[in-house]
Amino acid sequence: MASADVVERIDRTALQLRRDLLEMIGAGKAGHLGGSASLAEIVAALYFHEMRFDPRDPRDPDRDRFVLSKGHGVGGFYGTLAEAGILDEAKLGTYLAFDSELPGHPVRQKTPFVEINTGALGHGLSVGVGLALAAKKQGRAARVYVLLGDGELQEGSVWEAAMSAAHFRLDALVAIVDRNGLQLADRTETIMALEPLEAKWSSFGFDVRPVDGNDPGALVACIDGLDWSGGRPHVLVARTVKGKGVSFIEDRPAWHHKIPVGDEVERAIEELE
Repeated sequence: MASADVVERIDRTALQLRRDLLEMIGAGKAGHLGGSASLAEIVAALYFHEMRFDPRDPRDPDRDRFVLSKGHGVGGFYGTLAEAGILDEAKLGTYLAFDSELPGHPVRQKTPFVEINTGALGHGLSVGVGLALAAKKQGRAARVYVLLGDGELQEGSVWEAAMSAAHFRLDALVAIVDRNGLQLADRTETIMALEPLEAKWSSFGFDVRPVDGNDPGALVACIDGLDWSGGRPHVLVARTVKGKGVSFIEDRPAWHHKIPVGDEVERAIEELE
């Protein structure tokens, strides 16, 4: 069980990630603010409590793997790498600049600890299955975490990967669904209904854990409680708020790809603080 200090650090880190995100997107004049803000506690919990890795060795064969399948949420991920000492914090200011190490979607050839280039949705879980299966065959203890958007689940390839994960009994694989209820143009349930989502994952053979994805204590308790030897892959259906922390951004479809203008960056940071 995580200590109060760990939970506080995750909470504090998530707040910093949202500050960084607002400054990066405001300066870069592009990016996906809403979906990057909703995942802040999730990536903070993984990198500052759950995952085993050496910041100095991004290719350690025994490291835990993280795949950001919803690649458009990379703004929050870059801040995490900086907080973890993997990325020079000064580089956050180069987000989206020409030939930057921090492009608008994760690129393995540019940024350390990016396992696979993502952006075209629906690919991440398949890659995660491959990584988990390889670790299993090699006898390694590496765990694989894949963060998916909920709108992404409308891609059929996700469910092909889910079948494979259950078939190969990949109990070191954890899919995490950023269930903020929104996608590019509207609510997921309006565009292509996903519910009953937990029942769907269960029917594919997954160990299903609903959790408040913006609650650090609930997240770490949920992951800490997983059975890593039961033969079933895991999925956390993490209920989150898109644009979390800023009243004029939260739960608004327009902020999927909208850029703050004028004094909106300053107003948003004031709200966070």
